[in-house]
Amino acid sequence: MHFGTIRKGPLNLITDVAGISVGNAEDAAARTGVTVVLPEPRATAGGDIRGGGPGTRETDLLDAVCLVDAVDAVVLSGGSSWGLEAASGVAAWLGARGRGYRVGASPLVSPIVPAAILFDLANGGDKAWGEAPPYGALGRAACEAAAGTFRLGNAGAGLGAIAGQYKGGLGSASAVAENGLAVGALVAANPFGAAVVPGEARFWAGHLEMEGEFGGLGGPAGEGLAARDPFAGTKAGAAPGGNTAIGVVATNADLTPAECRRLAIMAQDGYARAIRPVHSPVDGDAIFTLATARQPLPDGPRHMAVAALGAIAADCVARAVARALWEAETLGEIRSFRDLHGL
Repeated sequence: MHFGTIRKGPLNLITDVAGISVGNAEDAAARTGVTVVLPEPRATAGGDIRGGGPGTRETDLLDAVCLVDAVDAVVLSGGSSWGLEAASGVAAWLGARGRGYRVGASPLVSPIVPAAILFDLANGGDKAWGEAPPYGALGRAACEAAAGTFRLGNAGAGLGAIAGQYKGGLGSASAVAENGLAVGALVAANPFGAAVVPGEARFWAGHLEMEGEFGGLGGPAGEGLAARDPFAGTKAGAAPGGNTAIGVVATNADLTPAECRRLAIMAQDGYARAIRPVHSPVDGDAIFTLATARQPLPDGPRHMAVAALGAIAADCVARAVARALWEAETLGEIRSFRDLHGL
């Protein structure tokens, strides 16, 4: 089984996986936004949730024993529980275009749109939306904006994100093997934990960086890293449900639903490589996986190919977290990594 040298894709975005597009939409006044990942056509999917305070939609159907084995979109949204309405807007957009799960002779389809949300309600934006939250409209707008290239940092679901003591954001990274298999990750980084090494202008994921994609600052330096205060650099006084890292991993590999689930489980290790602490009781960490099935697995045991893809996916997720902070910009009183370190 040959994977060969792993390099980042030409865009270094999840859209380096053919058949994947991404759209962002924001409400600047409310400091919130929505990101939608659209596979074309529908993609086999899986998911894994590790945080203690998740907010999700349509995750049970991702179980490999369930009837539906493919999804039409994945939504990442700000807004905490309000943001789950973004998936309804995406489903309406898809359904109007005949994209969804078809049952029998019904003229209507049922779009399958798993979603996860992050908490950005306390970031200073105007959330006085009463009975008309913006998320349904933002979901539809994100679909309209979907393309092969898209903004990172203060974009989509990352607009209002805060990562530890820095401005969080939307990050993405990709990797392509010599055998043609590709993996891409997209993360909206809003964790309780620190993605930056306390006391250093370096990311915990710095040792995984490809070609200076987040500043070329190197990995953690010094000794005794494991002995440091586990809460150093994190959000002070974090409340349950107030934090999370949510993301999507896509691959062009031809995977089964069970293999997609395993890929999501392994990809969660990317959060652990980039954020300390992670999967805490106050986070809602989630990863969805999409397999577009455009590239067969190499000859050899399938489980070994899936293991290799999972290792690549975890590194992509870690890199995407660091890129989210590197690309983020100061928003009001929430300072960005580059501003705080004069970069």
